[in-house]
Amino acid sequence: MGFSVHGILAGALAGLVVGSAAWADDAARRLESGLAAAPSATQFLTDRCAALKLASPPVIRAMREREDRPASAEVRELLHVAADVKLGYRRVVLACGSHALSEAENWYVPERLDAGMNRILETTEIPFGTVVKPLKFHRRLLKAEPLDGAVTVLRITALLETGQGVPFSLVVEDYSRELAGR
Repeated sequence: MGFSVHGILAGALAGLVVGSAAWADDAARRLESGLAAAPSATQFLTDRCAALKLASPPVIRAMREREDRPASAEVRELLHVAADVKLGYRRVVLACGSHALSEAENWYVPERLDAGMNRILETTEIPFGTVVKPLKFHRRLLKAEPLDGAVTVLRITALLETGQGVPFSLVVEDYSRELAGR
């Protein structure tokens, strides 16, 4: 039996590709599990920032991208609002120190928040989850999708509901591969 260098290299590359895909799936599962166990995505990111020693202190900033994206009929249905109800929209990069940990799109119902919350969301880099914490909200996971990107490894779509079960925000979040490991 003879071995060729090309055959050995091809086998090694195939193993790396399969191993990389398996790592990405495992990383996505670990992130999904961590997010499910945390009271909010912001708290999860803060805890991961601290554990990975990305910044001291581990403070999460919501760096807002100034754009507007109309809500689809599906978003409005999930939020239980009519077509004429004004929705807020935020697209942010959630960062800790110099590390971008997540990108998020968020449609929310301003009339279900108080005036102070709305003002903070419009004028600061404070994350949404921190601002709305007084609502004693919970996240209802709608979809978790592993991603095979160079930067992101997991996309979460979730509905935020008040303690009384009233939906007030729909989020679509892409999580950085950096969160999965070291």
